[in-house]
Amino acid sequence: SRPRRRVNPGFQAQLKLYEAMGCAVDTSSVLYKRYRLEMLSQRFSEPQDLPREVFAVDPTTISQTLNTEVLYRCRKCRHALFRSSSILSHMEGMGPTAFAHKRITESARLSGNRQEKCTSYFIEPVQWMEPALLGVMEGQLLCPKCTSKLGSFSWRGDQCSCGRWVTPAFQIHKSRVDEVRTLPVGNFQTAKT
Repeated sequence: SRPRRRVNPGFQAQLKLYEAMGCAVDTSSVLYKRYRLEMLSQRFSEPQDLPREVFAVDPTTISQTLNTEVLYRCRKCRHALFRSSSILSHMEGMGPTAFAHKRITESARLSGNRQEKCTSYFIEPVQWMEPALLGVMEGQLLCPKCTSKLGSFSWRGDQCSCGRWVTPAFQIHKSRVDEVRTLPVGNFQTAKT
């Protein structure tokens, strides 16, 4: 009856998410995981007590013999950090033009030649990160075994090398991890790095 009445934009976003997931709530969907993390980052000014379901299961506690997912390990000590199902993909950004506020020189802008691909993985939080995440809005992510720097996190978000802003950001640099794939060979499996 009122011409100015509108549907809440947050509700519209939830409906679009529901439709994108095939009209079913799929908690393993990357879209759902990203939405859940965005809602948490808006709700907490300093996350003190995060729900357990926010954290992905530590890959060291999962049997690898039956799992065909890619496993990511610390490049320095080979400690298992996360699985491919924890990676939260994002649309590629505008590249160097997105960093205009950082005063990129003209020569660097010209030599870019579409090299703005992502140099990091943005993942959902994993159980080994919990002590580092509680009570702070941003910080470094260190390997739980050898304490080498893997990346950083920010509940407010961070910019990817491709130019896309990712909120919240749990960023692991690709140069700090190794990708390990298990390939079935006969009756047993082998690891391929």
